[in-house]
Amino acid sequence: MNDFSLPNPKYGLDAPFCLALAALMCWGLVMVASASVAVGEKLGGSSMFFFWRQLMFIAMGIAACSVMFCVPTLWWQKSRWWLLALAIALLATVAVTGVSVNGARRWLDMPGLFRLQASEPARLAFIVWLAGHIVKRQAQIQTTFMGFINPMIFLAPLLFFFLIEPDLGATVILLAVTFLMLFLGGARLIWLGALAGIAAGGITVLILTVAYRMKRVLSFTNPWEDALGSGFQLTQSLIAVGRGEWFGVGLGNSVQKLMYLPEMHTDFIFAILAEEFGLVGVLILMTLFGIVVWRGFKIGQQAELLDRRFAGYLCYGLAGWLGLQALINMAVNMGALPTKGLTLPLISYGGSSLVTVSLMIGLILRVDYENRAALALLPKPRNRTFSGRAVQTTQPAWGLKDLLSPLRSGWTSVRTRRDGA
Repeated sequence: MNDFSLPNPKYGLDAPFCLALAALMCWGLVMVASASVAVGEKLGGSSMFFFWRQLMFIAMGIAACSVMFCVPTLWWQKSRWWLLALAIALLATVAVTGVSVNGARRWLDMPGLFRLQASEPARLAFIVWLAGHIVKRQAQIQTTFMGFINPMIFLAPLLFFFLIEPDLGATVILLAVTFLMLFLGGARLIWLGALAGIAAGGITVLILTVAYRMKRVLSFTNPWEDALGSGFQLTQSLIAVGRGEWFGVGLGNSVQKLMYLPEMHTDFIFAILAEEFGLVGVLILMTLFGIVVWRGFKIGQQAELLDRRFAGYLCYGLAGWLGLQALINMAVNMGALPTKGLTLPLISYGGSSLVTVSLMIGLILRVDYENRAALALLPKPRNRTFSGRAVQTTQPAWGLKDLLSPLRSGWTSVRTRRDGA
């Protein structure tokens, strides 16, 4: 289980998790083919240009996922400092030699493949590092303010490079996932609340002091006031969502994808999906993402119960990232949040996003595999008779109550006693 040998297929995989992911990936490929017809003809000379490229990215993602599935989580735990150093070095490289698009320097050219958005693997590396840090320093995180602040010292360089790119969306997501992992690690709510307030104040200042960000916020509050100017993208997205009504206009019948809605195959592909599949399609999509996040947290919870805390926190962070990014992307497309440059995981076109999400999936599947292997080594369940009643010695199935147990007031004290803090 802790070597690099091929996983044993007898342990199986989490079926709901894998089926939901497969459905999202296939649906994403179909949506890229549909949404990119007009832009493909304009930029690539073929209506299927982006479809074939997305298919190549899926193949790369499956290969990356397979590699991650074969790497023990213990190796990632031991290598977390190297990963953090590589993440900072990658972001520094982008700051110096990165490709600038629409005024943002976020990408590195990967010749013949795609442009790598450095914030994607950098966020993944930090989550791996933070999971290891929480396991090693959990007692300090729970009991001392300096122990709680310590991870922020290592987070600061990543946030600095995100902001000079600039990439406010990646900044917000990484901060939110960091708070989630620290909360589940037992950090005091008063400290998290104070830090969240400081972060919110800093983000507000960044918005107020940068003209284009302020313009986005103003257009978000009333996009119809300047529907042909600053509010154009949001109004076109809202038109697409509104046209979908209950059941959509049908696959391939979107009008907004015909060069009306900017970024229709990347950041705003959800609007095209809503137009073609309607509210019913949106609910199905949200259900699929809900299954992915739910199973990710359940796999992490099981790892914790098996005393594999690094694997548990890693799953919490990765599942939280997937769910949060999907939620923000949908909210932006429907006008509930200001416009952010965030893709919809597994649905939007893009090699950088798809390969990074595939790496995350591979890590979660590896944790699930190691959980199953560990459970297989436990004594077989047996029944004992007590006062005429059969008592099952195995632990009962986990339910919603257990999944929400971190929200209980006694979470910190329970963790502290268990960890011997």
